[in-house]
Amino acid sequence: MDRTTKKPPLSKEELQDLRGELMLADSLVRIENVLMVLSGKGGVGKSTVAVNLAAALAASDRNVGLLDIDIHGPSVPTLLKLDGAVSPGQSERGMLPIAYNEKLKVMSIEFVLKDQANEAVIWRGPMKHAMIRQFIAEVDWGDLDFLVVDAPPGTGDEPLSICQMAPPRSMAIIVTTPQQVALKDVRKSIRFCKALEMPIFGIIENMSGFICSHCGTQHQLFKSGGGEKLARETGFRFLGRIPIDPRLVDSSDEGKPFVLEHPMSPTSKAFDEIIGPILALSTPKMKKH
Repeated sequence: MDRTTKKPPLSKEELQDLRGELMLADSLVRIENVLMVLSGKGGVGKSTVAVNLAAALAASDRNVGLLDIDIHGPSVPTLLKLDGAVSPGQSERGMLPIAYNEKLKVMSIEFVLKDQANEAVIWRGPMKHAMIRQFIAEVDWGDLDFLVVDAPPGTGDEPLSICQMAPPRSMAIIVTTPQQVALKDVRKSIRFCKALEMPIFGIIENMSGFICSHCGTQHQLFKSGGGEKLARETGFRFLGRIPIDPRLVDSSDEGKPFVLEHPMSPTSKAFDEIIGPILALSTPKMKKH
């Protein structure tokens, strides 16, 4: 006598959940490294760092995706002069991201809003989590060496969502400025990563000195060395210092990555040094399938 108990068929909701899990897994398996750029507080230049890191990696012949998960205040479209841009359509795998150039693809909530200039996103955590999940599972990123994720300041829903769904080869890059008020909040980001078992690849000290556009002399406006000291105290890699360059403001306002506009400047050379150990995580591919 056959005593095998037949399982009831999956419900519509269960089938949708399963389909979502399969789509997420299919997307993540094609992304070699996820780099989540975090800061403990706003105003440290995190989005500018994320955009220039992504641009520098792409310029080094890596296939790069840049995902802006700041749901309430996305900055990436403005920093890349993509305001008003919308997804170019759908592929068999999902929504197509914006191709900034041959090596760099970009996605932001701003690309799916009807009124990009004025529409306010008033969402609670579950809706933000669902949207971020869609940005990974239902966007056709293709094969990426790096997915750079620009997270909003703090330790809220958005970075939590990435930590919960990211693949094993995921790491955080912490951005701080030299002042104690920034370093205090950055320690919270470090604790956040430890609690969620998100490896920290390293710490960047942004706004570390000011480069005079006339004489080239570096001046210490906000002190220097705080980020490196924090790295020593916590045992994490110190990736480098990025000095302020007045031209960085113009470059950002014009939507042009500074590292591409002024590749020989001290600030761009600082980015070159920072991406050195990051590039070692991946080798360029001639062609991907």
